[in-house]
Amino acid sequence: MIVLFNKPFQVLSQFTTEGDKATLADYIDIPSVYCAGRLDYDSEGLLILTDDGALQQRIANPKYGKEKAYWVQVEGIPDRRGLDQLREGVRLRDGMTRPAKVELIDPPSIWPRDPPIRERRNIPTRWLNLVISEGRNRQVRRMTAHIGCPTLRLIRHRVGDWRLKSLPAGSYRVLGRHR
Repeated sequence: MIVLFNKPFQVLSQFTTEGDKATLADYIDIPSVYCAGRLDYDSEGLLILTDDGALQQRIANPKYGKEKAYWVQVEGIPDRRGLDQLREGVRLRDGMTRPAKVELIDPPSIWPRDPPIRERRNIPTRWLNLVISEGRNRQVRRMTAHIGCPTLRLIRHRVGDWRLKSLPAGSYRVLGRHR
């Protein structure tokens, strides 16, 4: 079984409770499924859950190169040099990233975030579509910070062929068995 879940902002990508933070258990009532990859507490969007351990590995393990696409709202406007750095791979503390696919985009049609992002009156923001094929801890945020454009909002909208589409925040859709 495959479950597509639109993880809201400030929800842990786990079923077990940690203090008073919201978890997947607050939204998903399907037994025996677990995350195929994670999203940070302050990231939003598509989370894949499954009851198939082999499929979970094919989705989550970077050696399989499963693409993950994100809408990223950054502070500032990335210049060509910064975008080229992302496309070539950037050196982070834990080594070089794989090259990313990145393009500037118009703001996507998405749900409002609660609470809204912090905006500074004199600093513009810009949206990127960023596609990576690995999933290091807070990787997208570290990559955009590396080029001088900190991430303000991060929404994963695609994992491989699975897409968020119009799934509302906090909702899930159950798909049949994966072939």
